[in-house]
Amino acid sequence: MRHMLLDTEQAADCLRQGKVIAYPTEAVFGLGCDPRNADAVNTLLTLKNRSVDDGLILIGSQFEQFSSWISAVTADQLSIAQETWPGPVTWLFPRSENVPDAVAGKHDSLAIRVTAHGPCIKLCKAFGGPVVSTSANPHSAPPARSAGEVEDYFGSFLGGILSGPLGGRTNASEIRDLRTGKVLRGS
Repeated sequence: MRHMLLDTEQAADCLRQGKVIAYPTEAVFGLGCDPRNADAVNTLLTLKNRSVDDGLILIGSQFEQFSSWISAVTADQLSIAQETWPGPVTWLFPRSENVPDAVAGKHDSLAIRVTAHGPCIKLCKAFGGPVVSTSANPHSAPPARSAGEVEDYFGSFLGGILSGPLGGRTNASEIRDLRTGKVLRGS
């Protein structure tokens, strides 16, 4: 393997340094970066050949990590989302005014998930906040399911790969709209 496998602290340090890393998620390897670092987000989008209009998912180890990223929602709406968390359901919340367009895309919402996957929880805790989470593959290619596949796709363009297992799921997270309850992507 050409790439350095990282432990959690090393991966969090890479994020703080503005690097893009790969890490195991519930179903596939993900690419991640600090969502507040515009250069890192742009690098990630370039690596994936992904449009800035599409928006990205943020994962966190607890809901409180998203407090500055989202606008106010009703207690009922919050309760509905929290019934699925931690877990593999991503919710579209109204975005706050300080969310960069490169993170939310052309949307007035922001996709967030409180993860239940151990390596992701540890990464978000060590980093101290939410992390971008998008599948580790160039646009339209199959998602990477091993560190070797991540290597094949991105080689030395990454800061490293967080060592750890996938979560055993076969499909990407379900995505639901908090305002309408509509399922936008099934699991």
